[in-house]
Amino acid sequence: MARGPDGTGGGAGFSLADQLFNRASLSDLARDFAVLPGFDAERFVEAALPRLPGLGVHARLAVLAEELARQLPQEFPAMAEQVRAALPPELDPTRRDDDFGRFIHAVPGVLAARHGLDHPEEALDLLYAATKRFSMEYAIRPFLNRWPDQVAARMDQWVEDPHYHVRRLVSEGTRPRLPWGAGITLDPLVPLRWLDVLHADPTRFVTRSVANHLNDLSRPAPEAVLERLARWRAERRAKAAELDWLTRHALRTAVKRGEPGALAHLGYAADLAVTGRLVLAQDRLRIGEVLEFTAEIEGSGPVLVDYRLRFHRPGGPAEKVFKLKAGQAPLRVVKRHRLKGDATTFTLHPGRHAVILQVNGRDVAEAAFQLEA
Repeated sequence: MARGPDGTGGGAGFSLADQLFNRASLSDLARDFAVLPGFDAERFVEAALPRLPGLGVHARLAVLAEELARQLPQEFPAMAEQVRAALPPELDPTRRDDDFGRFIHAVPGVLAARHGLDHPEEALDLLYAATKRFSMEYAIRPFLNRWPDQVAARMDQWVEDPHYHVRRLVSEGTRPRLPWGAGITLDPLVPLRWLDVLHADPTRFVTRSVANHLNDLSRPAPEAVLERLARWRAERRAKAAELDWLTRHALRTAVKRGEPGALAHLGYAADLAVTGRLVLAQDRLRIGEVLEFTAEIEGSGPVLVDYRLRFHRPGGPAEKVFKLKAGQAPLRVVKRHRLKGDATTFTLHPGRHAVILQVNGRDVAEAAFQLEA
């Protein structure tokens, strides 16, 4: 489910931020820091809790960092030493995926980014330790901008680290378009030397990050992405099935854009001789109802079929691509798509909409429908 950086999503009345940051979770964080001499856990909770209502996830992390800093040394080397002493146990290094940790343990990264930019060695030591509890990809980016050589030297080591959360930080922290992350000035081709190692990582948590990193890179440097994927396949360091998955995931946005190179890499010819037909069950619908259509592909050969919805917007039309089917033509597919009125990522407006059928990156059919409130 898509959620924005404000922590909303999941339907009316749901707040991810409230689920993650409340009296219980703040008390847990306070107990971590209570190992420090003189730290007043109750004072921390009672000061931070009233400041949280109405704030999103990142704003709440900032509040927690501010209230912790009031009880920590103001000189960063000493602060970092105390924060490391208060870290909870490491996440299980034997896991392979889906062990994200708790959002409250993102706070050390906030403290490092806020107070440690003039102390890169101590800050990077802290981020190295903290990322074994919760990923530090947001916190590492200000240091990439300020101290690129020092961070790169650390990443040359971290890419071989025994703990997979540390290895993942190298890929995730350097993503060119990390969602809701600060921009970085690092040459986007520099991290490829680390991805050369990480693409064959035994953990899906890491290889998913590599795929997402390449997906980001596929817009500014599509040829570099295709060259690297071909090189990795020739090297045969990664398991074939895992590299197949990584490749599909890495090229997913390029395929949606209909880029011939990405399609060809996956075995789909952009110039395949096929035709398409779209039949709508209804050409007039209300917001919240289901759009049903039948897609028919005529021809012969492997096809990757997507569909785009062209939305009416007051400021001009917008489009979104959806996956439909991969297979062999000829092909017939029936699809039902609910036109949600409460989607968290976009708002539907009444007006003339359209479905566009896309086969191997090429538009082959289109059908319009009227959407009413």
